[in-house]
Amino acid sequence: MDPLLEKQEEMVQAAIFYPLECYLFGEDPDTFLEKLQQSGISQLCGKVFKGGETTYSCRDCAVDPTCVLCMDCFQNSIHRNHRYKMHSSTGGGFCDCGDTEAWKAGPVCTKHEPGASGSPKENSECHLNEEVMEHSRRVFPSVVKYIVDMLIWEEEKELPPELTIREKVDSYYCVLFNDEHHSYDHVIYSLQRALGCELGEAQLHTTAIDKEGRRAVKAGHYASCQEAKEEIKRHSENVSQRPLHVEVLHADVMAHQKFALRLGSWLNKLMSYSSDFRKIFCQICLKEDAGSEKPCFISQLMLWDAKLHKGARKVLHELIFSSFFMEMDYKKHFAVEFVKYYKTLQKEYISDDHDRVLSVTALSVQIFTVPTLARHLIEEQNVITIITETLLEVLPEYLDKNDKFNFQGYSQDKLNRVYAVIYDLRYVLISKPAVWTNRLRERFLEGFVSFLRILTCMQGMEEIKRQIGQHIEVDPDWEAAIAIQMQLKNILLMFQEWCACDEELLLRAYKECHKAVMRCSTNGRSREKTVFHLCGHTLESRPYRVSSDPVSIHLPLSRTLAGLHVQLSKTGTISRLHEFVSPEEFQVELLVEYPLRCLVLVAQVAAEMWRRNGLSLISQVFYYQDVKCREEMYDKDIIMLQIGASLMDPNHFLLLLLQRYELADAFKKIKLTKDQDLIKQCNVLIEEMLQIIIYVVGERYVPGVSNVTKEDVIMREIIHLLCIEPMAHSAITKSLPENENNETGLENVIDKVATFKKPGVSGHGVYELKDECLKEFNIFFYHYTKTQHSKAEHTQKKRRKQENKDEALPPPPPPDFCPAFSNVVRILNCDVMMHILRTILQRAVELETHLWTEAMIQMVLHLLSLGLLEEKQQLQKSPEEEVTFDFYHKATRMGSSALNAVNVLMLLEKLKRVPQLEAQKDTVIWILQMFDTVKRMREKSSLTAVVAPSGSETAKGDESTQDKEKAERKRKAEAARLHRQKIMAQMSALQRNFIETHKLLYENTLEAQGKEDAIMEEESVSSAIDYSRIALGPKRGPSIAEKEVLTCILCQEEQEVKLESAAMVLSACVQKSTALTQNRSRILEFSGDTVDPLFMHPDLPCGTHTGSCGHVMHAACWQKYFEAMQLNFRQRLHVEQIFDLENGEYLCPLCKSLCNTVIPIVPLQAQKINSEDAEAVAQILSLARWLETIIVRISGYSVKNAKDQQNAPTFVNKGLGNSALEFHSILSFGVQSSAKYSSSIKEMLILFATTIYRVGLKVAPNEADYRIPMMTWSTCAFTIQCIENLLETEGKPLFGSLQNRQHSGLKALVQFAAAQRTTSPQVLIQKHLVRLLGVLLPNFKTEDTPSLLEVDMFHVLVGAVLSFPSLYWEDAVDLQPSSISSAYNHLYLFHLTTLAHMTQIVISSATESSTARSYDNSEEACSAQAFCREVCQYTSGCFSQDIPGWLVWDCVKRGIMPYLRCAALFFHYLLGVSPPEELLQVSDEGQFKALCSYLSLPTNLFLLFQEYWDTVNPLLQRWCADPVVLSCLKGKSTAVRYPRKRNSLIELPEDYSCLLNQASQFRCPRSSDDEQKHPVLCLFCGAMLCSQNTCCQELVNGEELGACTSHALQCGAGVCMFLKIRECKVVLIEGKTRGCLYPAPYLDEYGETDPGLKRGNPLHLCRERYRKLHLLWQQHCIIEEIARSQETNQIIFGFNWQLL
Repeated sequence: MDPLLEKQEEMVQAAIFYPLECYLFGEDPDTFLEKLQQSGISQLCGKVFKGGETTYSCRDCAVDPTCVLCMDCFQNSIHRNHRYKMHSSTGGGFCDCGDTEAWKAGPVCTKHEPGASGSPKENSECHLNEEVMEHSRRVFPSVVKYIVDMLIWEEEKELPPELTIREKVDSYYCVLFNDEHHSYDHVIYSLQRALGCELGEAQLHTTAIDKEGRRAVKAGHYASCQEAKEEIKRHSENVSQRPLHVEVLHADVMAHQKFALRLGSWLNKLMSYSSDFRKIFCQICLKEDAGSEKPCFISQLMLWDAKLHKGARKVLHELIFSSFFMEMDYKKHFAVEFVKYYKTLQKEYISDDHDRVLSVTALSVQIFTVPTLARHLIEEQNVITIITETLLEVLPEYLDKNDKFNFQGYSQDKLNRVYAVIYDLRYVLISKPAVWTNRLRERFLEGFVSFLRILTCMQGMEEIKRQIGQHIEVDPDWEAAIAIQMQLKNILLMFQEWCACDEELLLRAYKECHKAVMRCSTNGRSREKTVFHLCGHTLESRPYRVSSDPVSIHLPLSRTLAGLHVQLSKTGTISRLHEFVSPEEFQVELLVEYPLRCLVLVAQVAAEMWRRNGLSLISQVFYYQDVKCREEMYDKDIIMLQIGASLMDPNHFLLLLLQRYELADAFKKIKLTKDQDLIKQCNVLIEEMLQIIIYVVGERYVPGVSNVTKEDVIMREIIHLLCIEPMAHSAITKSLPENENNETGLENVIDKVATFKKPGVSGHGVYELKDECLKEFNIFFYHYTKTQHSKAEHTQKKRRKQENKDEALPPPPPPDFCPAFSNVVRILNCDVMMHILRTILQRAVELETHLWTEAMIQMVLHLLSLGLLEEKQQLQKSPEEEVTFDFYHKATRMGSSALNAVNVLMLLEKLKRVPQLEAQKDTVIWILQMFDTVKRMREKSSLTAVVAPSGSETAKGDESTQDKEKAERKRKAEAARLHRQKIMAQMSALQRNFIETHKLLYENTLEAQGKEDAIMEEESVSSAIDYSRIALGPKRGPSIAEKEVLTCILCQEEQEVKLESAAMVLSACVQKSTALTQNRSRILEFSGDTVDPLFMHPDLPCGTHTGSCGHVMHAACWQKYFEAMQLNFRQRLHVEQIFDLENGEYLCPLCKSLCNTVIPIVPLQAQKINSEDAEAVAQILSLARWLETIIVRISGYSVKNAKDQQNAPTFVNKGLGNSALEFHSILSFGVQSSAKYSSSIKEMLILFATTIYRVGLKVAPNEADYRIPMMTWSTCAFTIQCIENLLETEGKPLFGSLQNRQHSGLKALVQFAAAQRTTSPQVLIQKHLVRLLGVLLPNFKTEDTPSLLEVDMFHVLVGAVLSFPSLYWEDAVDLQPSSISSAYNHLYLFHLTTLAHMTQIVISSATESSTARSYDNSEEACSAQAFCREVCQYTSGCFSQDIPGWLVWDCVKRGIMPYLRCAALFFHYLLGVSPPEELLQVSDEGQFKALCSYLSLPTNLFLLFQEYWDTVNPLLQRWCADPVVLSCLKGKSTAVRYPRKRNSLIELPEDYSCLLNQASQFRCPRSSDDEQKHPVLCLFCGAMLCSQNTCCQELVNGEELGACTSHALQCGAGVCMFLKIRECKVVLIEGKTRGCLYPAPYLDEYGETDPGLKRGNPLHLCRERYRKLHLLWQQHCIIEEIARSQETNQIIFGFNWQLL
């Protein structure tokens, strides 16, 4: 906080508030408030939400979705075990804990329960004493009056007279106000230009303006402030159309206004302490002056709200929340005032430009959703009428000359503000009244009629006309009209349900609605009628063609009427309808007309007749049938047609349909045109019309159309969705309509119809339909889109085929219509219908190919099925003579008296033989059987039945054909089975062939298995050590050097890998990594210019990891590919590139992994050891002799170099004659000439080594740098440690379980590291070797040699082994050690580092006692005891020798394991000696023994010391005497304990709400305001950071980095993984410019993630997915994941990862 502000705050506190409080309370304010606080808590929580805070709603107990709880109340309530939802608040809401009207159960949490505060009193509120009340009544009015006066004070230069006390000073402020029109940057720019201030200052001002709403940007005399004001306005107008809002205020006015707000906050604080304070405050605010026409204080403030700045609004709203909303009686009074000025407030909000959260109108949700309040406001204040009138008053600018809305050129922002009014209407209607009074009925009806006026303006709005000739030029705006329709959808449904609560009300509402529809329909009746004849029926109707006259898709009035009609039918009130609407007035044809036009429009759009009308029409038709709108659009139109069908003559109804679909000619015997397009159009229209007839007759799942419940309807929707494919919970929810409470009713029924299948490690859980529900499937389900229809049909036919059933998909028997709709079925058996069916079937049989389609036939068959099912159902219910529905009779009757006339039955028989209709054959057979069934039912009941001969013959014929069909089907199934078998045989042959040709891929696996089998046979039963499985020393086993033939992925040519041939390379990625670090708090160096990477600290703070995707290329091919990429990139400069070509990055051509280099593949040189020679050497070359030889050799070199340079260090020779003989003695144990590499391999060796150096040290590439060899050894050691760590955490065996890419990458890396030495000067390598040996052999120690405890021994081992051959270098000849020499070199180097590592472990880790165990006197324990005595002696007693031997041995054995495992991997890949069997399985004991035998160690490791005691003793002495070791033993410093801890991602809580809880308590360390931040959690270290916020940006090397990016540089060497808590997303980032989103490991009960908490279901941690994230990190695949993700989602490159 600003020190000046703090000082002012203190002064105000001391001078004003303290005396005021003392007067009010009559004692010390702090003690008084403390007592008040103790005495009781209000039952209401009343917490006001800030933007971004998490709120909880209970789906089981909340009265509506606006009832929410804050985090604390939720955690302490019963709802946490219910079905709750979590959401991020937009700000300005209010916690409903304690409000009994908001919850059906559990209204109070344990914190707010009466008596929860520990006081036994029943009455939780403690009342103030009279004196305090008296004082409050005196003080509050003045305070409130002062606040109101100052906030609505308009004079800029003067104060109210009663406040003017001193002479006026010329001191003014230039004040800049916030608006939502100008962006941050606009304001900063304008301020910089106008005031000439620095960027930092301008940013400060702008942030403050955004937060507080206004800020004084300049102080001074009036003239200078006025000038600044003009300047700011001028500059801001340059940038955008509107100038910024600037005022010049007198310093006194500014001061008083600020103080008024401070007083407001003070009052706010008092309110929270006592109910009495709240009541007194509310009384004062509501009191109206008898004399003046001014409204009461609170209304004055509300009316002034839109003119206040942000900070003042916040204080005002908080005051209302903490006073009125905490007292139920006063909330009512406030609501009345609010409604009184509702229109004014809403109009001001609509013309204001601040967000809804900052407007007083946002409080409506707190008032209108309280059921008792809403009822009171409807009855007393007529709130429904007020809201609807407000809507009519704010929308008139959109009315056209016919008083219909037309939203062309609308403003999106303004309409969004209008939606707020629509929402208020929804809030008022959300809970239906249980009891209706006369007054309520009248007021509601008044509101309904007023609402009908809005619908009247929408009925027929935005009419469109079909474009003929040329395409429409500009797509009209259609979004606004559809959006309003969506907003109104639930309100329309709620109005219908309210009406249905009361019989009288329903009928009166119906009458009003009918009147409104009639008023809209009667226009344009002047035209004469046209007459249309067909089948002896005549229809008179008004001439109208959808294809040429205007038509509109918006008919909310007609649809509301349809809804009310269904409610009449459902409640049975329809019997009284004639009292209200006489049959003459009813005019059903008129009612049907408009919805029918709409459906015809949809059909014509499908027939592509409206193509020239552009996309806007297609979008409207899409929404018309979409789940978001269909309930109040498409569905109601179908219902209106059903109403028409039930009340009109069926023949007339169908004639009207034919006329409107413009198909009158298609069904007369007129020859049609030859124009293919017109025929196609006509066919589509026939299909669409047939479909609508199917829907009118068959779609009865609407409560009121038939006797079904809402549950039945939802179940049917779900069944049909799951018939398409199994679906995720969220996908089903999205496809179901939501009610006013945003519920779909899915959970109540889903388990009856479907079973849930849990997800795997990726993907989501799905619901699968239960088998018994499949019979409900209706292929013509009216909510299917075209694609869903064909997909469902395909799925169901495929399923029936698999079950060897026929493929007929007849409709399921529909439920019966309600009495009001029972006449609809008459359509099926009327003359016109029969004519239509017969005509279409006849065209198919006569094969007039262009006049019919298969879909048409399918629909005709469906209609036939519906007719037969209907007749069958009726016959089952009542005796035959009463059933007037004679579908069978009509279908078997001849179409005419002509000789060649046919009936439907005969046509069907012919249809079976039409080859194009093979797919429909089964359905035809099913229908013929149904005909038979119905016929039998008719005959059985009539005694005088005469059997028609043709009938029985057809029946017999049917059966015989059926047997044939069955046989045919069997034959087909058998043929299919044989075909499958044949294909499988071919596949396995191909597979064998593939294995033969690609031996290489399988080589490791097959060969290894083969060898193991062979070895198993050779081995005798006794477990003798297999000597061919030893890697070190004279008994080294043979290395397997198989011939490697690899295929280049770019040119597909094969090549054998040889030293002398052209280089083959593996694509690889080198990256810095902190995956193994033991100390995350260590500061990493940003630039490696000064770093010496020879020694790795045992913390492993940051290593260089090399990974490969295992794909092989020729070096030359790769270079060409890379150059082509560069060229391509240069030509496409504007494209955002995922990878950084400058730094050598590219995507692997095959698997698209991100790579930044290539590893040359160096073949393994096979080495055989001659056993006689080995034994001979063994006699002479002991460790002591070996050491001597080395020391001599190194001293010789240093002398030699010293001649060249004077001051080279000379190493002490202890009494050894330094003759040339001894200098060369190292060569006498066997040498051979060095390997010669081809020039292309050398080039690649240098290239790869330079990349490691550049990436690992973050420096510019330099091929000659002395650190290149060190980095090579370091990455080799670190990568092996990473792989060992990974195998251990995954519980896999050390050998044989690596993925192919890891295996080939590691093999290439180790061989490369061994070969790299040859490309550097040998003198340099020797220098590094001497420094490395300095750790082990104190003779070579220099000042910069680290202590034993400060190095990682495995890194030393790798470096020493790989650099050791440099000692064999002679001037004239290029030599390297022979097999025997290197065997001994490896053995002794390994033994020395092992001894040193054991000493490290004993000193650092063997100090703590583990579980007590009985005294163990094994051999190991004794030797460990002896060793400790020595160490104790050498450390002069610092090391305690009392530690039992078995404990030391236990520590050593545990601690040394990772090192031994890494060494085994290293030597295996270096020498190629097969490992022992036991290392191919997972077992601890067997593993230790096998490792020891493979690495030539005794299983009692301490025997090594005894074996080499004379030689090692002096070394041990020097190791122990090191000051660092001593300080560690004395406890002054700490050392790494072994085995090192295995890193894993942080522990996350099981329940996601715990994380949200943590986030809500998070305070940004750098900003004092209480604005909500974006907290993110680092999954590596658990740090909580404030992301995407200017307060936490850091400057790193002159670049602005966000908190996450700068944290990642430290925590993960640039690569990191964060969880965005409020959005439930994982973010992976790498470097400063790359990142991607990844699904969070939290799933809801349906196995789905919820990014952005949009669905809000409870989330729980999924361990498998979290483990997958852990492996992504440990396998170093984060960069790869980011590259893959960015490649697939290249669209979102706009995100600035740098500022995350």
